[in-house]
Amino acid sequence: MFIIGAGPGDASLITVRGLRLLAEADVVVYDRAVEPLLRWARPEAERLEVGAPAERETAQDAISMLLAEKAREGHSVARLKWGDAFVFDSGAKEALFLHEQGIPFEVVPGIPAAVGATAYAGIPLTYPGGSDAVILLRGHEGETDAPPDVDWSAIAGTEATVVCYVSDRLAASVLRALIDRGARPDRAAALIYRGTSPGQHTVTGTIAHVLERTLTSPRADPGLLVIGDVANLREHLRWFDERPLFGKRIVVTRSREQARELVDALENLGAQAIEAPTFRMLPPDDPEAVERVAASLESYAWVIFESANAVARFLSVLLRGPADLRVLGGVSLCAIGPSTAEQLVPHGLKPDVVIPEFRVEGVSDTIAAKRPIDGERVLVVRPDHLRDILATELTARGAEVTDLIVYRSATESSDSPAAQDLYRRLLDGAIDAVTFTSPSAVGRFVSLIGEEQAADLLNITVIAAIGPVTAAAAAELGIKATVVPDTYTVEGLVTALVEYFGRAT
Repeated sequence: MFIIGAGPGDASLITVRGLRLLAEADVVVYDRAVEPLLRWARPEAERLEVGAPAERETAQDAISMLLAEKAREGHSVARLKWGDAFVFDSGAKEALFLHEQGIPFEVVPGIPAAVGATAYAGIPLTYPGGSDAVILLRGHEGETDAPPDVDWSAIAGTEATVVCYVSDRLAASVLRALIDRGARPDRAAALIYRGTSPGQHTVTGTIAHVLERTLTSPRADPGLLVIGDVANLREHLRWFDERPLFGKRIVVTRSREQARELVDALENLGAQAIEAPTFRMLPPDDPEAVERVAASLESYAWVIFESANAVARFLSVLLRGPADLRVLGGVSLCAIGPSTAEQLVPHGLKPDVVIPEFRVEGVSDTIAAKRPIDGERVLVVRPDHLRDILATELTARGAEVTDLIVYRSATESSDSPAAQDLYRRLLDGAIDAVTFTSPSAVGRFVSLIGEEQAADLLNITVIAAIGPVTAAAAAELGIKATVVPDTYTVEGLVTALVEYFGRAT
């Protein structure tokens, strides 16, 4: 049983140990606020959401009993807690219950909101020459808007930095209590909402200004209140919300297996990457056919990989068999798309030909110019959703072609909660861009959100296509690509988005 502090919002802030234990867990019991971390859980792991840290949908006692029950069943259980389990949280209560039940547990520390949110806002909790004390007040974590039961006169009379997790109503109560007990209304303060997330928003000013802000323009979500001179350093130390894609909500339509590269690139630049996988990968109808081809690989003159996933699936089969990569010594390799070529590199394989985008004539002309194919055996490795048109073209040129399907794809349902949520976001104008990295991704995404309304919904946002072929596939469906990079790679796509939004501002 592992009680893991998941950090205050940014999924990458979980510790290395916490991430490893999450990836190994049979059962994940999590706070709603840390749901993005589920991307690292095992696909078959049981996932149980138990509400928000300060707004429990399930009683705390029931959560403790649930943890004990799952642990007694022999499962490895990861309890993901927002922030740190032992700092203004109920983690200690859950741990005590497990102790009383005789269930072994481990606590993995996490970054508390008071530390993470302030760092991302550019507000140091301590500063050389500044205050020598930091006071952490228990606030909204207590599931109440009542101010903490503390000596307000003592706190108001100190120059210590005061930090409290608050709703706007509670923030007003805290600020009023300090002013009423003699705190200077012109003392610096800040209120950080959704700290460490792409939606982070920070209000700075004096105590009086922040108080007025909470009364006149209250927000529904809680925030972190910071009172002290360190708040004045934000304009000099802010960095997180200065990143080029900060706050942009960008949809990634790649499969879960491929999305990580693009998601990481977008999030590193401040964007909120919204994963919308349009299909799931399944084994091929005839797995033994893949094994047979892998066993006779040296008999081919060319192997053409049509997708990055095709590379991964085929090489995994090859390496599980009696042969190894040496059988490719006399075989020429062709990768369709830079991401497909990149998938070969970790295996020490450099493709002889890389085709920027899938055009049948372009593929056959290029490989024929590199090495004659008339009378030669050519292997085309592909998923089932890509048609056999390349195999047909190569056969017409005299090649003996093996058209090998290494995985099938199952389309995600348009009735799924994720699809419905995405539809609502597009309808509400809450999406800044949608990315497409292949023509098939366009068609699948259109099916996911509804073919009749897709063009209308997508033409009110930014459409980023990885290349002209993908852009043309979108155009056939009435969707105009706003961003098309000169380099047809994930890196090129992200760079083009940065340039586009930079011009827009």
